Amino acid sequence: MSRRAAVPRGAAKAQDRGWAWMVLLAVVLLQGLTLGFPSCIGIFFTDLQRDFHASNSETSWFPSIMVAVLHAGGPLCSLLVKRFGCRFAVMLGGLLSSVGMVSSSFCTSLSELYLTAGFITGLGMCFSFQAGVTSLRYYFVRWQALANAMASTGVSLGLTLWPLLSQYLLDEMGWRNTFLIFGGILLNCCVCGAIMRPVQLASKSLLQPARPAEEPGREAEETALANGGSSPHPKAQPARRTSRFQMLKKYLAFDILCQNKGYQIYTIGMTWMMLGFALPHIYLVPYAIHSGVEERMAALLVSVIGFINIFIRPLTGLLSGLSFFTGRRIYLFCLAVLLSGLSNFICVISAKFSVLILYCVILSIAISGVGALTFQVLMDVVDMDRFSSALGLFTILESISLLTGPPLTGFLVDITRNFHCVFYTSSFFLISAALFMAFSFCALERKNKLKEASNAPLDNSSKRQRNEISAEPLSERQTPPTEVRTTNI
Repeated sequence: MSRRAAVPRGAAKAQDRGWAWMVLLAVVLLQGLTLGFPSCIGIFFTDLQRDFHASNSETSWFPSIMVAVLHAGGPLCSLLVKRFGCRFAVMLGGLLSSVGMVSSSFCTSLSELYLTAGFITGLGMCFSFQAGVTSLRYYFVRWQALANAMASTGVSLGLTLWPLLSQYLLDEMGWRNTFLIFGGILLNCCVCGAIMRPVQLASKSLLQPARPAEEPGREAEETALANGGSSPHPKAQPARRTSRFQMLKKYLAFDILCQNKGYQIYTIGMTWMMLGFALPHIYLVPYAIHSGVEERMAALLVSVIGFINIFIRPLTGLLSGLSFFTGRRIYLFCLAVLLSGLSNFICVISAKFSVLILYCVILSIAISGVGALTFQVLMDVVDMDRFSSALGLFTILESISLLTGPPLTGFLVDITRNFHCVFYTSSFFLISAALFMAFSFCALERKNKLKEASNAPLDNSSKRQRNEISAEPLSERQTPPTEVRTTNI
């Protein structure tokens, strides 16, 4: 039998009130430090190209690796959260992020930068960000949609402040010293992790779940490890393989991907969408500088996107929390993705600063909806007890797109010598993904309604049949056996 810790009344009081709001504040800061950070990489794009004599495609691998690892480390983060809790994962992520940026300030080639600022910093940001998002589902129930939207405003703060700080430090002391300072700033993730005080559930910690005792093969595997890796029993080896397979299946959520049609559609659509979603954030500043806009003004464009996000994301969260949008948040999300794709055509019309400001305003409104609803829609289509695993697989598939999209687009820019292909490519992926998800969920909803309607008459007829049988006299029904023997096997 599986063991489940009973939830005492004191634990319920910790949700939606008190210290939960301090944890929300920590998650806001975490998202600003992690998800908001890649937005400033475009400011260093020209300097890195000049110092390392690299092409657009080669330089774009640096932010691509960072963002891809930030998403791909989801399953590993899930294992850390299950084993050690959210607090440990967040603090470990802050330490890795800091070490990666400090090390990157001493790099002598782009390949070294791929490892330090790309892989190590990206992995650390993944631990801090995803463990922070996971902690919200324990602390908030009634106000979960609002909490997710408010937490995503941290990304807006990061988008606003990181570019301005980056441009100032770059002008004053160069990119190497700037990366060194960034390493110190990212250590604040450890402070945010310390705030995530575990909620006690009886003798267990809600933010530090106990290992399930019912996993098949667990005892055999632990006994084998205790004996130096040898199996104490001939059946221990198959049990170990079964345990590992079930753990892999559990933490990578392949069963959800195969069985849950909503999760299937959403994951495919998001994976396709991410091929174009990050392109404007990476290439907007280089495009503006290439078109004659001053570097400080080009950096201001990203800050405008972040500033508007601060106000629009909470409004989107409140709007999506209305009862009217219950079960319909996916359509609101698709509308935001569609608007984001259409807005890219503004950049193609003109590269004047005033036109780019208009583009940033419209794009900011669109991505506010995308950012505020991404995880809320995922929570709608997946059971909460599997959310962490579903998030891990979801972000792994996203990372493949985030890793390949920018370098391939950079290769197109190197060939064509035209930045317009960046925005055409982004629009294609965003618009097609929005239409795919909207029509697929609409078809799935219609199919489910038809299935419910077809099952309803069968259920009613079976109920009537059972009532008729129960109303028959006992003499008219089959005589029950006079003796029943029970054998325990």
